[in-house]
Amino acid sequence: MSMDEEDDRVSVATYNLERAIAHARLYITHLSTQTFYSPSSPLYTESIESHYAVNARLYPACILQPRSADEVSQAVKILVEEDDGSLECQFAVRSGGHTTWAGAAGIKDGVTIDMSMMNSTIYHPENSTASIMAGARWASVYTTLKEFGVAVTGGRSDTLGVGGLITGGGLSYFTARDGFVCDNIENIELVLANGEIINANNETNSDLFRAQKGGSNNFGIITKINIRTFEQGDLWGGVILHDMSTVQQQISALVNFTDKVEEDPNASLVSLWQYSSVLNMTIAGTGPQYLIPVENPEPYREFLAIPSISSSTRFADIYDLMMETSPPSGQRVILLTLTFGNDERVLQKLVDTQGELVEEVKPYMHSVDWNFVSFLQPFPSLFGKKGNERSGGNVLGLDRMKKNHLVYLLFLSWDDSRDDSLIRYAGSQIIAQVRAYAESIGQDHPYLYLNYADKSQNPLRGYGEENFNKILRVAKKYDPTGVFQTQMPGGFKVTKS
Repeated sequence: MSMDEEDDRVSVATYNLERAIAHARLYITHLSTQTFYSPSSPLYTESIESHYAVNARLYPACILQPRSADEVSQAVKILVEEDDGSLECQFAVRSGGHTTWAGAAGIKDGVTIDMSMMNSTIYHPENSTASIMAGARWASVYTTLKEFGVAVTGGRSDTLGVGGLITGGGLSYFTARDGFVCDNIENIELVLANGEIINANNETNSDLFRAQKGGSNNFGIITKINIRTFEQGDLWGGVILHDMSTVQQQISALVNFTDKVEEDPNASLVSLWQYSSVLNMTIAGTGPQYLIPVENPEPYREFLAIPSISSSTRFADIYDLMMETSPPSGQRVILLTLTFGNDERVLQKLVDTQGELVEEVKPYMHSVDWNFVSFLQPFPSLFGKKGNERSGGNVLGLDRMKKNHLVYLLFLSWDDSRDDSLIRYAGSQIIAQVRAYAESIGQDHPYLYLNYADKSQNPLRGYGEENFNKILRVAKKYDPTGVFQTQMPGGFKVTKS
């Protein structure tokens, strides 16, 4: 045996011993509260299978489901041990488990801290805020607050976790009116690498407060937020489906709508083009959401004039509208994203490129049910202003955005692992070709919405050098030994971007 091989075996043995010690200490500490699950527990399996995308599932040596910030603090102290950021027992943290790439909210062989039992929502009428624990899903948040006739600027998918959404900014139905989800937060409770539980807001740890709004999981473990509430009844919205023969009308309507968002910030919209292998066709869709109960409101006039196959537009609450458009779990999924100018030429290029890649991969696919979906969302310059107007700003860098743009989400789903490489190839080609075309006509933009970004992308750099350096400085200040850079490796790490 060579010296290198012997060193490797010693290293592995040492790591396994240290990991076993950490697991034993976690087990003893949390046994009485029934929050520790080994692979033999049905609750371990339930936690793993609750990840949104099948391909995102990793199998840790154990899962911890804390019920309080104190229990999170205890776990971090045990896992970090000497607080030197070493790899003695790596761990992951998951809120909703909605990210679609393996390692973002899970870990192989280490410890996964599953926040799903920290899921309460408490309304505070005296100051019009809500306290929401980081493991809550937005479906439960909305249904809890509806009893009081109020809502919050929150996510648009039922199983999406609260903690994860805000670290990437958070788009919502209310973004044009109220800014990103993170811009409506008044306080963030976190557990730092040394186990300390702190608050970050405009007065206390204000640098951390700002950096956390878009800065991913580089600083600590979010355990609770306090967020503004507002009175909210039914909205008007739904899904309108169109034949692809109307695509040019769709493109024109989307561009015109985006340029007029500032005139009526109650109007929200998602446009989509979806190829479905089950239908063997591509369809176009429009998803309007109007924040007040007005039927067929003026901002959607162009879309409503386009011939449709079907329409579910109606008066409904947030939960009802969200459930209609939340994609089902249980498939393999890749998300990729771009931001580009609000330009009809780029949209036409996108439609053409998606169609070409569908035809290219179709003869080689093993999956029975596979989908290529392009989601387009208006991203006007107004969004950048909202972040600076509310709650002390963020690190998204949208103040650099002087004209209107669109955020593009490429959603790819399939059901056979033999297609993994082919799907990734197709997705990367669509993104590369659309980006190159946008660059060629001066319509590209570096911003990438973090919650849509794939592991192959670099959203933190897209915030601009000044904001990137702010995130880096804050990470080093509050986590000087780099625990959340190395010992908790999942997510977008500022030191590796």
